[in-house]
Amino acid sequence: MGDMFRSEQMALCQLFIQPEAAYASIAELGESGCVQFRDLNEEVSAFQRKYVTEVRRCDDMERRLRFVESEMKKDGVTLPVLKPEDEPGAPNPREAVDLEAQLEKTDNELREMSANGASLDANFRHMQELKSVLENTAGFFSDQEVINLDINRRLDPEDPNNLQGAAQRGQLAFVAGVIKLERFFSFERMLWRISRGNIFLRRNDIEGLVDDEETGRPVLKTVFVAFFQGEQLKQRIKKVCTGYHASVYPCPSSHAERMEMIKDVNVRLEDLKLVLSQSADHRSRVLNSASKHLPRWSIMVRKMKAIYHILNYFNPDVTGKCLIGEGWVPTNDISTVQEALARASKISESSIPAFMNVIETNEMPPTYTRTNKFTSGFQNLVDSYGMASYREVNPALYACITFPFLFALMFGDMGHGLILVFFAAFLIIKEKQLASIKEEIFNIFFGGRYIIFLMGLFSLYTGLIYNDVFSKSMNLFGSGWHMNYTRAVVEDENLKAITLRPNDTVFKTYPLGVDPIWQLADNKIIFLNTFKMKLSIIVGVLHMIFGVCMSVINFAYYKKWASIFLEFLPQVLFLVLLFGYMVFMMFYKFVTYNDTVEGPLSPACAPSILILFINMILQGSQDTPEPCKEFMFESQKSIQQVFVIIAVLCIPWMLLGKPLYIMLKRKASGAPTPKPQSEGGGGGGGHGDDEPMGEIFIHQAIHTIEYVLSTVSHTASYLRLWALSLAHAQLSEVLWSMVLAKSFKFDSYIGGIVIYLFFWAWSLLTVGILVLIEGLSAFLHTLRLHWVEFMSKFYEGAGYAFEPFAFKTILEVSEDD
Repeated sequence: MGDMFRSEQMALCQLFIQPEAAYASIAELGESGCVQFRDLNEEVSAFQRKYVTEVRRCDDMERRLRFVESEMKKDGVTLPVLKPEDEPGAPNPREAVDLEAQLEKTDNELREMSANGASLDANFRHMQELKSVLENTAGFFSDQEVINLDINRRLDPEDPNNLQGAAQRGQLAFVAGVIKLERFFSFERMLWRISRGNIFLRRNDIEGLVDDEETGRPVLKTVFVAFFQGEQLKQRIKKVCTGYHASVYPCPSSHAERMEMIKDVNVRLEDLKLVLSQSADHRSRVLNSASKHLPRWSIMVRKMKAIYHILNYFNPDVTGKCLIGEGWVPTNDISTVQEALARASKISESSIPAFMNVIETNEMPPTYTRTNKFTSGFQNLVDSYGMASYREVNPALYACITFPFLFALMFGDMGHGLILVFFAAFLIIKEKQLASIKEEIFNIFFGGRYIIFLMGLFSLYTGLIYNDVFSKSMNLFGSGWHMNYTRAVVEDENLKAITLRPNDTVFKTYPLGVDPIWQLADNKIIFLNTFKMKLSIIVGVLHMIFGVCMSVINFAYYKKWASIFLEFLPQVLFLVLLFGYMVFMMFYKFVTYNDTVEGPLSPACAPSILILFINMILQGSQDTPEPCKEFMFESQKSIQQVFVIIAVLCIPWMLLGKPLYIMLKRKASGAPTPKPQSEGGGGGGGHGDDEPMGEIFIHQAIHTIEYVLSTVSHTASYLRLWALSLAHAQLSEVLWSMVLAKSFKFDSYIGGIVIYLFFWAWSLLTVGILVLIEGLSAFLHTLRLHWVEFMSKFYEGAGYAFEPFAFKTILEVSEDD
């Protein structure tokens, strides 16, 4: 897994590779995925680089692969799933030539078959339409066809069966064809207009659907015959047919000739069917044969193209006999890179082995944190806020615990936590089978399966502490409250409630969590409200103090020793003396005031922590009745005044300390010295030594104001732990009492049916509202607490990610596209 405490140490390496071994070397490095190459030819256009011809060859092969794949999809041929262990490596130059020839052969063969198939389909369709014309026009010609065709008549379009007009000597011609039914009526009106009514149009619909030559979809078509007189009108009709995409076919008027022509068409149709069947079989064999190799071919071409793309980053040396490249490599993987180069030299039989040098540089290296399937989810949450600066402390290591814990404080229910555990456990157990699913929403849950699993486990724990299981409590150890009900006060008939006070009962502390007797108490919400509110403040202050302390590790690593005294110390004092002291008062009040005693230490005299804190800040006071006291212990007022004075002094300490230190340091050195970028990370931002003093003062003022104000707002922000926890518990209780509890009122067999139905309704609402919606809400609030309240105390997040050249990443991106 590597070290998650901070990102890995990186080295800028220079590679020297012989041209004959360059391809094999990059192929080996692509398999290892350890080098992020730098482009040494940024000023050179893509068309002027050395390996542009090879990249174009790969583009051409990819084009052929896409065509073959589209033909397979068209015919419904399924591609086999390639197992990871069967994944091919990058082809060597000889294999690449054979692959290119094979792709070209398959591509040309499929294109030729597609062209021939389209031509045969068109001929077959035309023969079918001609047959339909010959069969459907039989009723358009009467027994006295010759007489009718020798007489020109004027026809009424409103009554096409009624022949009108005076007989005039001449010849009556006709045009027969096929047109889409949806276009016929517009076609008929157009013919009427161009002929001024001198056309007699008849039609007969073709039974069933016919494939459209334009779209390939089945449509309704009709056969038409247009009778007219004159060659000029004939040319107009043919132009209209062309405009409406109507197919015109020869049709003799003689019945005997039509029958003879139908026989001839039937023979030709049978011949075409035979040829089409043989063509389809041949096409199926070619596609099935290609489908067995297509996944391997695609991977090989993508790897080959990626190699030549990286080789275009390299520069030849002055002699032209060596290629020089640069890239970032994790120092732990330098030996892996060297072994890959040695293997490549051996494979290519290069006379001079490739070698690598580490270069000294002042550039900011990329950030790389090595993760596994468990830690990757938490690391992604942190990286979504901002990529860590180089070698900066990594919050993801602590988020593995704090993230599910803060979530569980808002989602404290053992029943709901168990649902999350079961769901995440299913994803974890079946992860090998489910990893192949590419659905986006599912992949979000699948990628965070270990986060969900931990959130469920922590929710089980907090649910045990809250003693909450689907809004009900468990009596594991027996309640710590026992009342003697024989007393006179209990025997009072007007008594409506009993106050269970420690001094009135046999009381013992419940061993773990909240006593189940609180389920029966009228003041249950008041008690849980106070308990969870104080708990959220305690957790929040501890979380923020931990975040501020983390900045010390950054300052120490970047050797910013002055920042420890000028930034960390005033920040932690300001936070601890004010809000840390408030947490102390909560614990002191809990331990000191006891309901079993009377006088100043009774609960009635317990002061409000919030009022005490406000009076401490504003230097106010309040009147308290005897025998109660305003403060909880002697000298508390003096101690609070000292704490406030020190906290106020921390503000100018933060505001002026670091700028004045930089000013004195510059005067002592005489001239500003530029600071390497690699030292700029950590602890809420740093100042460059070449930065103007005015900007330094402004930057520090903004930083100080932000910290002081955010300390107050961030502490209040942790109250969301209290609010969402209380809301979740109350919503769960409302759902129980308003849905499932209603079914318990029925008896006999009807009660069983009602309970069954109500249980499913309650289950669906529980999963949909309390687990999904409330869980997502708690998750987002937890994410905000980490990003804003915790990480802002020490995390700069100004780095950029390490993106190595790796075939695995390239292939995953290609699959997503």
